[in-house]
Amino acid sequence: MKKGLEKFDNLVEALSSLPSVGKKSALRFAYHLILNDNFNAMKISNAIESAVRSIRSCERCGGLSEHEVCDICLDDRRDNSKLCITESAKDILVLEENNLYDGFYFVLNDLEENTVVKLKEIVSKGINEVIFALTPSLSNDAVILFIEDKLKDLNVDFTKIAQGVPTGVHLENVDMLSLSKAINLRTKA
Repeated sequence: MKKGLEKFDNLVEALSSLPSVGKKSALRFAYHLILNDNFNAMKISNAIESAVRSIRSCERCGGLSEHEVCDICLDDRRDNSKLCITESAKDILVLEENNLYDGFYFVLNDLEENTVVKLKEIVSKGINEVIFALTPSLSNDAVILFIEDKLKDLNVDFTKIAQGVPTGVHLENVDMLSLSKAINLRTKA
């Protein structure tokens, strides 16, 4: 740290803590924001502060929301016979941004007993198909088998997205053609 530039160094350090941002990129961003684009820097700062204060997890699905229950869960035009299980709220944003799915969601953050109970409660309210939109991997295949076992008495079809998504690649990094094929050509789980 250079004496007298602690605040600049703190900014670089904060930016470099973001995913996919290395030290050189963080330095470039910080330099640009501070010396070339003060207005945008303040706009970004305010947007981050507002988002951190306002956004939370939806009580029903676990997606992002500015309210207790998200707009997706409150939308009566959605297909209430389908439930898509994702790994993160970010995956919901990817699917929604591209209009690839019209049912409801459930973010699977963990496999604690209360998560399984909540999932079972949701599925028992008229869900006919549970779609697993999880990153293909052996551990997620085990998760799918576990959930299928816990929900087997509910007479529901289990499907998973087709293998248009490469193993180990997160949905946000998949091209739209592959993701579209994966969701439309989903298979029995």
